Amino acid sequence: MKRVAIFKTDVLDEPAAKRMVGCLKKLLPGSKINFDLEDCDKILRVESVKPVNAARITASMRLNGYKARELD
Repeated sequence: MKRVAIFKTDVLDEPAAKRMVGCLKKLLPGSKINFDLEDCDKILRVESVKPVNAARITASMRLNGYKARELD
């Protein structure tokens, strides 16, 4: 069963999104991670077969200078 977590972020451009995907894939190997920068909330979507640890994702984003908040 796949688990999906969706986050509102402040990532504004494609190069930053690509850097963050690389960082997050190291943190969550085997997960499908992508950004939707066209959305007004600059959505980060994480899909995994394992439970998604939102606190680890938001902490990693913060360490890289970005904000992320999990959406319900």
